[in-house]
Amino acid sequence: MTLEEWAAQDEDEEGELVDGRLVEEEVPSFLHEAIVAWLIRTLSAWALPAGGWVFGSEAKFAVGPRRGRKPDVSVFPAGSTAPYGRSSLGRTPPGIMVEVITARPRDARRDRVEKLRDYSLFGVGSYWLVDPRQRTLEVLLLASGGCYQIALAASEGAHAVPGCEGLVIDLDALWAEVDRLPEIVDDSGTQDEDA
Repeated sequence: MTLEEWAAQDEDEEGELVDGRLVEEEVPSFLHEAIVAWLIRTLSAWALPAGGWVFGSEAKFAVGPRRGRKPDVSVFPAGSTAPYGRSSLGRTPPGIMVEVITARPRDARRDRVEKLRDYSLFGVGSYWLVDPRQRTLEVLLLASGGCYQIALAASEGAHAVPGCEGLVIDLDALWAEVDRLPEIVDDSGTQDEDA
């Protein structure tokens, strides 16, 4: 499959493009989506007033000649070139791409290894990893030579985000939002550990 064929798929067709093949995406939980929604609200409050853009998890990006990814959140800060409005495939790297790590080892590996490589080669300036199980945020900045370096690693408190002037992420507020979700119970009445 080409990037253009992938971009032209119906919106209900799941998957990312890896080496010309459609591969399964993670299955998001309500916990995952609550974090994504909180991040979109927080990042929008920072980016939009200055003329930036924030996109959700269905935005498709051509991160390589035969690779397409759909980050959980992507941000084009003020002054950067946003994708064309009617285009279904972004070819310009956003300033920030965010992935919320799910509990399945395969998904965590994809976010921490495969997407790390893809996003650095694409030229994404800042890659964020949010891990709900560990309650951590890692902000990686693209350094000269095309490698990411950890600029912020935190689990609590409010932090000015390196490379994003005026942006403060309040992790205590994020985890308080997460804690508002009721316990997830499976059909047998036990807590679901894969949430």
